[in-house]
Amino acid sequence: QVQLVESGGGLVQAGGSLRLSCGASGTIFSIDVMAWYRQAPGKQRKLVASTTSNGGTYVSDSVKDRCTVSRENAKKTVFLQMTSLKHEEADVYYCLIRASGSTYWGQGTQVNVST
Repeated sequence: QVQLVESGGGLVQAGGSLRLSCGASGTIFSIDVMAWYRQAPGKQRKLVASTTSNGGTYVSDSVKDRCTVSRENAKKTVFLQMTSLKHEEADVYYCLIRASGSTYWGQGTQVNVST
């Protein structure tokens, strides 16, 4: 069974930085899309950033100048480096992987922004 495990979330002060990681395990091949979403309670899940196997990247306009998405294919891992975090970005962050026509979601990692 495929599992996605996110890590790196936690509590940071406004203006601080976090680096989120998501690693895939289990039987998974031909990974294409690796992406990060965030979701606040009662609201829609929103795309933050994504990467594709051919090297394409996308970062949402709201965080484009402060976030970088990257991946290590050999480790089946995707990263999200976030800087200058804002209060409104305190959400649960979810990892998504698209592989062989299937979509997999992680359980989410909580990001809290204080002060």
